[in-house]
Amino acid sequence: MALINRDSKLCDIILHDPSTITVLDRFGIALGVGDLNVEEACQEHGINVEFFTTILNTFINENYFPQYTMAQFSANEIVDYLIKTNNHYQQNVLSNIERHFSFLIAKAPSHNNNLVIMKQFFDEMKSELLQRIDDDNNRWFPEICRNEKAISQIAEAVTVEEPTDTIEDKIDDLINMLVVHMKGDYDHNLGYAVLVAVFSLKKDIKQNNRIRNRILRPFSNALMPSNE
Repeated sequence: MALINRDSKLCDIILHDPSTITVLDRFGIALGVGDLNVEEACQEHGINVEFFTTILNTFINENYFPQYTMAQFSANEIVDYLIKTNNHYQQNVLSNIERHFSFLIAKAPSHNNNLVIMKQFFDEMKSELLQRIDDDNNRWFPEICRNEKAISQIAEAVTVEEPTDTIEDKIDDLINMLVVHMKGDYDHNLGYAVLVAVFSLKKDIKQNNRIRNRILRPFSNALMPSNE
């Protein structure tokens, strides 16, 4: 998709990539966008249009690298968006997968032990993601916001090497387990529901990791190069 700008229609953005619905929701924009373009929607909701387009372009386009973000945006804007993202994982996505998984196991014969093993693997991945969210909320995000004044004086974004995300790796492993090793008697619709929900989590985490690494992490590295 071409880069989003202030004249882009919200309906076109959503129809091209429905996963952007979660991004719009974090900005307080719900379905029923009508014919609004980005600038009109931002004016209506009191959103910084440049920040909004940068978040969406980073989310959608794998090759998009925002420049000079530290001079344009506040750390609090970025942190607020990522807090809402973490809340979405914690309150909606993880509980949805867990609910489908529990129904899947409950309706399967007791001898179908591989479903229980997959659920245990999901629980490990969930625990790691929740630990990261806890670290975000209690250490990383507050540390950046406390030092925003000093960081904002840096004119250019610091180039960072994007780290390997073990949570993404675990989600890939879980998807492979579901696709390759599901066997025996089980409710196929519930199996598909679990897989689709895990795929959705994978895509959202991958796309939001770009926002963490390309927009927020330069703030953190400018604060202390040895930081996360």
